Amino acid sequence: MEAFENEEELLARWESMRLRYRSERDKRTRKGPKAVYVGYDDVFPDYDFDPFVSTPRTQPLEDDVDVAILGAGISGLSVAARLRKAGLKRIRLIDIASDVGGVWYWNRYPGAQCDVESYIYLPLLEELGYVPTEKYAYQPEILAHLQAVAKHFDLYDDACFQAALTAVTWCEEDSRWLIETDKKDRFRSRFLIVTKGPLNRPRLPAVPGLESFAGRAFHTSRWDYDYTGGDANGTLSKLADKRVGIIGTGATAIQAVPHLGASAKSLHVFQRTPSAIFERNNRLTDPEWAATLRPGWQRDRMWNFNSVVEGGSVEEDLVSDGWTNAFTDLPGYLPRPDGEVDATSKFAELADFVKMERVRARVDSIIDNPEVADALKPYYRAFCKRPCFHDEYLDTFNRPNVHLVDTMGQGISEVVPSGVVVHGQLFELDCLVYSTGFEAGTSFTDQSGYDIVGRAGIRLSDKWADGFRTLHGLFSHGFPNCFFTGLTQTAIAVNYNLLAQEQSDHIGYVVEQVLASNTETIEATQAAENDWCDTMDAKQSWSRQFWDECTPSRFNNEGALDAAHTRMASVYGGGAEEFFAILKEWRDEGSMSGLLSSNR
Repeated sequence: MEAFENEEELLARWESMRLRYRSERDKRTRKGPKAVYVGYDDVFPDYDFDPFVSTPRTQPLEDDVDVAILGAGISGLSVAARLRKAGLKRIRLIDIASDVGGVWYWNRYPGAQCDVESYIYLPLLEELGYVPTEKYAYQPEILAHLQAVAKHFDLYDDACFQAALTAVTWCEEDSRWLIETDKKDRFRSRFLIVTKGPLNRPRLPAVPGLESFAGRAFHTSRWDYDYTGGDANGTLSKLADKRVGIIGTGATAIQAVPHLGASAKSLHVFQRTPSAIFERNNRLTDPEWAATLRPGWQRDRMWNFNSVVEGGSVEEDLVSDGWTNAFTDLPGYLPRPDGEVDATSKFAELADFVKMERVRARVDSIIDNPEVADALKPYYRAFCKRPCFHDEYLDTFNRPNVHLVDTMGQGISEVVPSGVVVHGQLFELDCLVYSTGFEAGTSFTDQSGYDIVGRAGIRLSDKWADGFRTLHGLFSHGFPNCFFTGLTQTAIAVNYNLLAQEQSDHIGYVVEQVLASNTETIEATQAAENDWCDTMDAKQSWSRQFWDECTPSRFNNEGALDAAHTRMASVYGGGAEEFFAILKEWRDEGSMSGLLSSNR
């Protein structure tokens, strides 16, 4: 709080800024995601086109496997590796892409980079004996590592790539899952693992004329290097004579904008709400440091990071980055079910305010034009939107060819053949890049693109129509031998890899118990599922007041807090450490409580 001479000045400035926060919030549309965004495939028919495929697959698969894993991203690979250790022989990864990687397969835009430290974000580093080359690895290195995981655990031979799921059905007569795809694949599996990640289906702004643009338009997750030139490292040489527009200023745009600004004849950045831009301070891995790492180092580092960002006490902050510094500066930020200081307390608000004042001061220190600087300042609480970390994004707006178009919270008005219209002004463009993220707040099956039919013909879309219903987020009554990963009534972790590893370990344990007991099927009992839903209600994550006061974002379902599928509705409110402790205690108890087993 050193920026203020005394407490009186701090409190006065804070009260004034609270009014500014509310004013900025109220400018923005608050009608939920379906009013703000539309699915990419609703507009562009090339959504399923894979520009990276080398050899199209022609032969359909018709066989039986031990486990079918829907998705080949970090979660899919993590659970596949764990099940290989559990003794399963035939493990089938299924993905519409032509390789593993998930979001890191599709996200090849220039500058794509993890924003959680790569030493804890990349999975299974110790198992492969690999240490990333940088603190924050770029997409080519991340994808190469994920491919190495698949090779190490022998996951390619049985993989089913370039396939969109058309039917996933439980067959009672032989206690198997029947999986069908648009490539005429038709195979059976004893176990089913659903690993739909949170970054799955691209979205676009819900404005008129999207399909009318006469130039080249694409989403960042479908980057067209044939048009732009260059590669994931930048040097977009074919844009030298092009007028480029990019819609969005979130975690993806802040990485792509510096490359577009350096290459395009002109760049217009269309902003609805500015992101909070913290320093990244990336650096190469010190080989001497890497040589000191001892067995268990990655898991220790992952847990240390999670403890810091959950407000825990650690002897040393091993990661020491923008994430841990942000949470260290915001003590008591996370709400506590035991009544301790929470995010809505005066103390937490003041700490948040001081932190955001530093973020806004950083904008002033970098941007030359005061009007542009003010438009780039975030006027909301620190975690109303996902924090962003970059060291070149803000500097890009000092380039004479780069122009910020602040839509004052309303977004673009429409797209026309020659460009984009904002508040009646036309911006003529040759190329339009949508950096508008992925679907959130819609139903599980809408985001997945397929439905799952369980016992007695019950559809997952019907069962979860009013929200998730699971045991521990991993099992759902009526869906035998089926496991879910991701954000389905589980904890949320800043480091997604921690969640993936812990869920994989739990699934691996259950499968081992099933195999050892000669059990044919296992599923959650209705009573256990009801109890867990009651626990989720009692452990509400974050407060209604906090999210109501936030500017609209995917975190608060674009302001539609009462919608059944609000993102936070799936999150265990006691925190990741408490949730993972529940899973461990369940395993240690050993009775598989809440799971019903049956034999043929």
